[in-house]
Amino acid sequence: MDKLNENGREKKQIKLGEIDTGPILIALLLGFIAVAIFVILRRRSAGRRDFLLTGLSESGKSAVFMQIVHGKLPETFTSIKENVGDYHAGHLSARLIDIPGHYRVRDKCFELYKRKAKGIIFVIDSVTVQKDIRDVADFLYTILSDSTTQPCSVLVLCNKQDQTTAKSAVVIKSLLEKELHTVRDTRSRKLQSVGDDEVNKPITLGKLGRDFEFAHISQNIQFFESSAKDKELSNLTNWIDRML
Repeated sequence: MDKLNENGREKKQIKLGEIDTGPILIALLLGFIAVAIFVILRRRSAGRRDFLLTGLSESGKSAVFMQIVHGKLPETFTSIKENVGDYHAGHLSARLIDIPGHYRVRDKCFELYKRKAKGIIFVIDSVTVQKDIRDVADFLYTILSDSTTQPCSVLVLCNKQDQTTAKSAVVIKSLLEKELHTVRDTRSRKLQSVGDDEVNKPITLGKLGRDFEFAHISQNIQFFESSAKDKELSNLTNWIDRML
C-alpha cells in the first residue's frame, strides 16, 4: 500500500512538472498590455474633454455658445473674456469654452486652453468672409499648424446662414484653401529667414510644392453651415455628441 501511495505521488509530481507554462505567461503578458493600453487611452481622453469655440470677432461665437449651453441668444457685444459652460447630451457632458475673438486677447486665451481641447470649433461669419478672408485664414492657419492641436478634431462652422448674402460652406472652403496656400508660403519664407525654433516650431500644413487642400493635412476637418439666430445648430451638436 505504501508503495502504491509513493507511486501515485510520483505520477502527480511528473504531471505538474510537465505543464507548459509558456501559454500562461503569454496570456498574462497580453492581459497586462491590454490593461495598460486601456489606462493610457482613458487618461488621454480624460485629459482632453474641452471644446473650444474660436474665430474672429463678430463671427457669432458667443451666440452659438449661448444657444447650445443656455438655450438663448445673448445681447450683442464683443467678448473680452472667455465664456465657460457645460454642454450636456443625455448622461454625457463636456466643457465648452468661447474664446474671445479680439486679436489682443484671443491668442493668450487660446494658449491657456488648447492643451485640454478635444475639439475645436472655428466659427466664420459667412456674410463677411470674403472681405475678411486674409485674417480668417491667418488665424485658422495658426491653430492648425500648432503641434498641440494635432490630436483635435476641427469643425469649421459657417455661421449666419439665415442672411441672404451668406456664402455656402462649399464656397468658404474653396476661399480658405486658396488663401491658406498664400499664408503657408508667406510663413515658410519667414521661418527660413529667421531660422527654426525647434522647441516651438509650427507644423507646415499640406504638401509643399502643391496647392493647399484640407485633405492633405492630418487633422479631421469638417465644414458645416449654421445659424445661431434661427437655432439651426444641429450639425454642431451632432458633431459634439459623436465625440463624447
